[in-house]
Amino acid sequence: MTMNAPKTGKVICAGLGPGDPDLMSVKSWRALQGATHVAYFRKAGRAGQARAIVEGILPAGVTEYPMEYPVTTEIHFSDPEYNRQLAAFYDQWADTLAEIAATDTVVVLCEGDPFLYGSFMHLHTRLEGRAEVEIIPGITGMSGCWTATGQPITWGDDVLTVAMATLSEEELTKRISETDALVVMKIGRNLPKLRRALEAAGRLEDAWLVERGTMPTQTVQKLTEITGDVPYFSIVLLHGQGRRP
Repeated sequence: MTMNAPKTGKVICAGLGPGDPDLMSVKSWRALQGATHVAYFRKAGRAGQARAIVEGILPAGVTEYPMEYPVTTEIHFSDPEYNRQLAAFYDQWADTLAEIAATDTVVVLCEGDPFLYGSFMHLHTRLEGRAEVEIIPGITGMSGCWTATGQPITWGDDVLTVAMATLSEEELTKRISETDALVVMKIGRNLPKLRRALEAAGRLEDAWLVERGTMPTQTVQKLTEITGDVPYFSIVLLHGQGRRP
């Protein structure tokens, strides 16, 4: 008598692109169409941006697993408690995903591209050797934002730098001064510090800020025109000049 091989699944992390569902890849869309288990990160009490992108796309009857961060900006990332809570969170969800993948396939939703500052990277390292993992790349959020400005981000030999606004003011000033084109992520309450760094580097007048790039509520403004607070997931851009014709 022939015994059936045990059913096995895998973890698929689907990059969803910058926010507009039409910018999702065909491969990610196909993964969602066949999904029976879908997991996604979100802040407690929120629907989750990745989940919002796939609204109306998921098949009926899919089992959802909202992975709610235990902490976001309430504790500074340099605090040991911040790292302790997040490490336990990622450990728990890696266990859950590995358990599902033992018999079925689970699709993890990821805004932008999973391997560019994506939260899934913390699960990826924990799943190595425990489950088969497939990564589907996506259009990055920064690409969606610089396209929204209507200007090329780089020309010719321009050097593009990607920096986090969580860096020190001194480090931000140095990076801004040394590059041709710039993307700064994780703005939020770091905006005053970033403004000072841009001004010290002589680039404040050239800076753009894009909120919710490619989404219906997208805004594109010169940074000098911004007053008040901005979301954490905003992006500031400096366009390179390069060897323009």
